[in-house]
Amino acid sequence: MTNPMQEILQRIEALQDQLEEEISKRREAFRYQVENGRIVFEDEARRRHRELRVRFLVFIRRTRPMVVLTAPVIYSLIIPFVILDIFVTIYQAICFSVYGIPKVKRRDHIRIDRHHLAYLNGLQKLNCVYCGYCNGVVAYVREIAGRTEAYWCPIKHAARVDGTHAHYAGFIEFGDGEGFEAGVAASRNKLRKEGSRTG
Repeated sequence: MTNPMQEILQRIEALQDQLEEEISKRREAFRYQVENGRIVFEDEARRRHRELRVRFLVFIRRTRPMVVLTAPVIYSLIIPFVILDIFVTIYQAICFSVYGIPKVKRRDHIRIDRHHLAYLNGLQKLNCVYCGYCNGVVAYVREIAGRTEAYWCPIKHAARVDGTHAHYAGFIEFGDGEGFEAGVAASRNKLRKEGSRTG
């Protein structure tokens, strides 16, 4: 990786740290804390949230009929998401052990916590559980796929690709035949080192 690319990645990491600090400040503004993995709101905030909740029947009356009719289509996707989750978890358990790739922790990607918000009615909470799970599975699968790609084929594409995973910036340049073997070895070593720091 070139020095300018390393500098850009360092700036991105610094910006991510800044964003996390800002999120922490917002927690204070909305009067909650995370204690041992539990979300704890101040009593006054919890009381106010209950006052803001839109009752289920009012919520349904305000919803367009076509939106209600699409619900079975949306919820039917839970089946392929659960199957994907199971298969990718099994794949990782078997293959990552053989390859020496550090395993991805599901809990780092799948967060189901919005149902604790007292200003949401039951249906909204269900929707939030569904979205938290499905988007978490996508993030989980993406990281497993990214680590797999970093292990087997860490080569950048010839054309720009939107939404690349975190490992992509360190990949070998497209067309760098001379650097391919060394680049693959470096990518595998980097994966293992990252795993030993986080594992």
